[in-house]
Amino acid sequence: MKTGKLRWLIVSLVALATVINYIDRGALGFLWPEISKELGLTKADYAIILNVFTFAYAFGQSIFGRIFDQIGTRLGFVLSIAVWSLATMLHAVANGLASFAIFRALLGVSEAGNWPGATKANAEWFPINERALAQGIFNSGAAVGGIISAPIIAFLFVFLGSWQATFIVIGALGFLWLVPWLMIYKAGPDAHPWISAEERRFILEGQRDTQSNTEASYAPGSAEILSRKESWGVILASAFIDPIWWLFIGWLPLYLAETYGFGVKDIGLYAWVPYIGAMFGAWFGGLLAQNRIKAGWSVDKSRKFVIALGGAIMLVSLLATIKAATPTVAVLLMAAILFGFQTAIGNIQTLPSDFYAGSSIGTLAGYAGTAAKLAVVGLNFLIPVITIHSYAPAFAVGAALAVLTVLAVFVLCREIKPLQPRSAH
Repeated sequence: MKTGKLRWLIVSLVALATVINYIDRGALGFLWPEISKELGLTKADYAIILNVFTFAYAFGQSIFGRIFDQIGTRLGFVLSIAVWSLATMLHAVANGLASFAIFRALLGVSEAGNWPGATKANAEWFPINERALAQGIFNSGAAVGGIISAPIIAFLFVFLGSWQATFIVIGALGFLWLVPWLMIYKAGPDAHPWISAEERRFILEGQRDTQSNTEASYAPGSAEILSRKESWGVILASAFIDPIWWLFIGWLPLYLAETYGFGVKDIGLYAWVPYIGAMFGAWFGGLLAQNRIKAGWSVDKSRKFVIALGGAIMLVSLLATIKAATPTVAVLLMAAILFGFQTAIGNIQTLPSDFYAGSSIGTLAGYAGTAAKLAVVGLNFLIPVITIHSYAPAFAVGAALAVLTVLAVFVLCREIKPLQPRSAH
C-alpha cells in the first residue's frame, strides 16, 4: 500500500540538520592550529574551551527538551538552529580565551536541541515499527557529518583564506536550512495540509502498540517522569553508551598520534574510517528493529534484541582494539565499534516515545542527553589519567560501558510499552 513520503522528507531534513551540526561543532578543532598561532592560545586553552562546550551541551539537552515540549517541533528547531548558527558565526569575532568560551557555550546549549527535537519529530511522524529506522536515518547524519566536515572546512579555509571567514560561511548553512524547514514542516501529521489521507492514517494508526493494543497517552510532568524506573533505564543507558561515541570523537586523533606517531596528514587519511561503520550501523539498527516488529515480535523484544546485539558488537570490538597491531586494524575495529554503537543507540533514543506521549518525550530525551554529556565530561577528565602508557585502559572502560548500557535497559525497562498512570494499575 502506498502511504506517501512526507514523513521521510521530514526525517531527511532533520538528518541534514545533524550534518550541519557536526560541521559547525568540528570547525574549531580543525582550525585551531591557525587560531592558536594567530591569537597566542595554548593546548590548555583548547581543553578549557572544549569542556565549556561539553558542559553547555549537557544542560542544553534538558533546556531544549522542555522548550520543544512547550513550543513544538517546528519552532523548537527554528530556535535551536538559528541560535547555533549565530553562535558559529560569532566565532569569527572571538579574540581570546574568554570570547571563544562564551561563544562555544552558546553553541553547546543550542546545538543540544537537535537531539530531543529529533526524538520528538520521530514520535510525531512515525509509527512504532518505523521509529528505529527513522532514528537511524537521523543518527547517520552525525556519521556523515564526521566524514565530510574535515574536507569541507579545509576547502573553505583554503578558498576563503581565513578562519574568520570560514566560521561565517559554515554558520550561514544553518540559516539556509531554515528555508526548506519552514516551507515543509507546517504542522504535525494530524493537521499537515500536504499529507495524504493514507499516510496520515498509516502514521496515526501505527502509533498504537499492536501487541498491547495501546498507544502512549501518558504525559506526566518532570517529577513523575523521574519517579519511574523506566525513565532511569533510558537515562542510565544514555549515560553509559554516549562516552563510547565521544571516546572516538574527542580522542581518536590523539590516539593515532601517540600510538602510531601520526602527523596531521596521516590522521586525516585514517580518522574518517570509523564513521563509515557508524553510518551503516545507524541504518542497520533501524532496519533490523523494523523487520522484527513487522515479523510479529513485540516492541519490547525487538528493542532489547537490537540493543543487546549492538552492545555485544561494541564489547567484542573494544576488547580486540586493545591488541590492535597496526593503525589499519585499529580503525577497522573502531568502525565495528561505532557500527555497534549506532545499532544500539537508535533504539535507545526511541524509548522515550515508546513509554510516554508527546508532551513528555522531549523532556525525557533532554534529561537522558544531559546525563550522557555529563558522563562524557567525566570521561574527558579520566582519559589523560589512564592513558599515560597506552590507550588500552580507555578501551577497557568502553567495554565495561557497553555491558552497563545493555544491563540498564534490561533491568530497569522491564517491559517496553506505553506506560500508564500509577492510579490506572
